[in-house]
Amino acid sequence: MQSTTQTVSHPVAHAEHHEEGNFWSKYIFSTDHKIIGIQYGFTALCFLFFGFCLMLLMRWQIAHPGKPVPLVGPLLESMLGEGMAAKGIVSPDLYNAFGAMHGTIMVFLAIVPLAFAAFGNYLVPLQIGAPDMAFPRVNMASYQCYVLGGVVMFFSFFIPGGAAQAGWTSYPPLAVAVPTDGQTFWLIGMVLLITSSLLGAVNFIATVIQMRAPGMTWMRLPFFVWAQFVTAFLLLLAFPPLEAAGIMQLMDKVAHTSFFLPTGLAVGGNLAQISGGGSPLLWQHLFWFLAHPEVYVLILPAMGIVSEIIANNTRKPLWGYKSLVYSILTIGFLSFIVWAHHMYLTGMGTRIATFFQTTTMIISIQSVIILTCMFISLWGGSIRFNTPMLFVMAFLPMFGIGGLTGLPLGFSYSDLHLHDTYYVIAHFHYIVAPGTIFALFAGVYFWFPKMTGRMMNEFWGKVHFWSSLIFMNLIFQPMFGQGMAGMLRRMADGGANYSTAKTPDAIGGLSAQLMGMHTYILWAAVGLGLSQIPFIINVFWSMRHGKIPESDNPWQSTTLEWQTPTPPPHGNFATVPQVHRGPYEYSVPGAAADFTPQNAPA
Repeated sequence: MQSTTQTVSHPVAHAEHHEEGNFWSKYIFSTDHKIIGIQYGFTALCFLFFGFCLMLLMRWQIAHPGKPVPLVGPLLESMLGEGMAAKGIVSPDLYNAFGAMHGTIMVFLAIVPLAFAAFGNYLVPLQIGAPDMAFPRVNMASYQCYVLGGVVMFFSFFIPGGAAQAGWTSYPPLAVAVPTDGQTFWLIGMVLLITSSLLGAVNFIATVIQMRAPGMTWMRLPFFVWAQFVTAFLLLLAFPPLEAAGIMQLMDKVAHTSFFLPTGLAVGGNLAQISGGGSPLLWQHLFWFLAHPEVYVLILPAMGIVSEIIANNTRKPLWGYKSLVYSILTIGFLSFIVWAHHMYLTGMGTRIATFFQTTTMIISIQSVIILTCMFISLWGGSIRFNTPMLFVMAFLPMFGIGGLTGLPLGFSYSDLHLHDTYYVIAHFHYIVAPGTIFALFAGVYFWFPKMTGRMMNEFWGKVHFWSSLIFMNLIFQPMFGQGMAGMLRRMADGGANYSTAKTPDAIGGLSAQLMGMHTYILWAAVGLGLSQIPFIINVFWSMRHGKIPESDNPWQSTTLEWQTPTPPPHGNFATVPQVHRGPYEYSVPGAAADFTPQNAPA
């Protein structure tokens, strides 16, 4: 299966946008996919840190409700005002704002841009042998929309009334009724972020279809490229409904329409002066039609990163390459018909609930196939336990835990009890935190020498890994028990009003042991934050002082990005590469070395 490929050499096809320029044109308004990938990566890591800081503030409030936040409490009061943080205490309104913005920032401003845009922008053209993305200026515009959306979200904290307070899902009518302009800023920011993702998705699809090097057939693509390709289709097809919904909710907020506002809505004990006739459930359908494919937007690029590192560090081909490809294609299709398993509590009938239960169980099969192929790929391999491989080895069981604990949420009868409890938080974070984020860390350590020409320090990388692994599990493992005991999420006091300490005779009250877990989780979160210090120092120190690799291919890899100079120049390849084989030709019997690059002559 071979599509038309771009065979025009770089100096002719891309001279215009690869000319060397000044600092602004080279690094701020760059059209080079590698610079844009690094820009996305650095910006997303900054938002990841900011979102983590919001989580620490929330965990303090949950563990010690009504007590001033140490160290930063006075700063919160001076920046956000006495109404939100009087005497340095996180108010319930501020807690709601932190909760809404933590989820929004982590998903839409940190992990998706890092997994899809940063790694995808830098690596996809290199791995398919292309000189750049198909539309370099669209690529630049995508990053600029992303930054603008992030700036709008960030500054919403400092407007009167504070940031959005209706959760990262922004359910109406609450989202429209909250008396703050923060929700308006949230909607404007989301429209900008969605526009950024749509521009990027179109670019990725066009690049993979049209820009592959000669000989790079579909079944010779690295699995990472397949993962990015399917992810781009998910974004392209799932984001437009949410963008339309965001614009409609924005109109409900500022133009007094009623797309999502029902007749007879009461706000503050009085009937709202609205035309009515809208449906709050319509927003949920439009939101979750995006938000469930969004889960795979998070995880598929991570799986692509993991596959590259497993093949390289086991020195053997990926087991079941075609099964992996067909599985993510199936996931891409099925992810559009499972969204309503987030909506079992809306009163849907048993027949439609049964349909969504069935599709949810079917889509889980594909994830099992992918994990199985990766585990079998380890069998018999000569495994190199470097830092990227350690993060990958942790990713596999952590993602497995996240997937298995999601099965009870896929059944309507068990979801009735677990919905909106800490169990859901634990399940989702096992997918995203020790799952996706560990894969992203692995990718940073693995491709850092190609991006910078320097190796990261292995000792501090392993310190970062082991401490992160321990504290990640100490944070999220107790939440499964809290959730099954009935502890609800989005409660500023962590459920203290429902505890036996507050009301000893309460039926089903939360025990002192369950409430005490909040303190342990808080300090585990602090430990996780401290665990990132070696990573931050390692990145910046290694840029200037890291060991210079002995070759352009220090990991002895087979894919095309390692067959370029380090770092790759403008245009990537001096001449268009010719691909002769698949992506994972490791330990081929009779070969001179234990790896054979894709562009090595047959």
